[in-house]
Amino acid sequence: MIDVAREPAAVEAGPATIAPLPSFMVETMVREALAEDLGRAGDLTSNAIVPEGARAETALVARRAGVIAGLDFAVAAFRLLDPAIAVEVKRADGNRVGPGETIARVEGPARGMLGAERTALNFLCHLSGIATATARVVAAVRPFGTHVTCTRKTIPGLRAAQKYAVRAGGGTNHRFGLDDAVLIKDNHVAVAGDIGEAIARARAGIGHLVKIEVEVDTLAQLEAALVAGVDAVLLDNMAPETLREAVAMVAGRAVTEASGGITPERAAEIAATGVDLISLGWLTHSVAALDIGLDYRGG
Repeated sequence: MIDVAREPAAVEAGPATIAPLPSFMVETMVREALAEDLGRAGDLTSNAIVPEGARAETALVARRAGVIAGLDFAVAAFRLLDPAIAVEVKRADGNRVGPGETIARVEGPARGMLGAERTALNFLCHLSGIATATARVVAAVRPFGTHVTCTRKTIPGLRAAQKYAVRAGGGTNHRFGLDDAVLIKDNHVAVAGDIGEAIARARAGIGHLVKIEVEVDTLAQLEAALVAGVDAVLLDNMAPETLREAVAMVAGRAVTEASGGITPERAAEIAATGVDLISLGWLTHSVAALDIGLDYRGG
């Protein structure tokens, strides 16, 4: 895993406000996670130790600096397990928090709170880790006007949530699935015979609102794509000097996207070549979770 949480001072806040995911989407993912955790007999530990009528006051507290994402998931975990649990949000998604800062206060039946704790924290820590990592890369490339985007390299079942977290960190989303847009990759070209033929077939098989992007790893392939006409080019695993040449060749005729092995340390160097976008798969498949805990404050 790439631990992007090691430099708290580099964290910047995401957007001031971010449109939430529809509640039914959030609840569907949270219900599945709760069912997985509670299994066939519920929370054996809490049911044995905690009196049925016991109440508790707790707080979601950041252990490290970061950008918050996933509060709706945490709230849903608590309320689905016991609707009597109340959550007071102190720092909304997209906000920066420092170590020791309270993100939300939680009050209500103790059994439900403890039963939902791990599910709530799993979502909140993971999604906040994505938002934090995204915010750092966004800050690194901001001087160049480059946008940061994610990919389809997501955990199965969590794509909408992970892409939401990227937005909370100030990034943008690539396509959500195979049905959003056409992205012609090397295997598509191999089957079609060449880039021009692949583009021609794609254009003949889609509607007028669907955009076409093609992946290239050489300047010769880029020239072929530009001749055929595309909306965007994915410049795959190109060295910075080659990327500069590619951007000059495109000359504004298509959106340029750099991809392949881009780490936080290399993001600024890649952005300096003039590409419009950099896409990073590790934002969703390998990023470290942000350390957040549920602290007991009293009964």
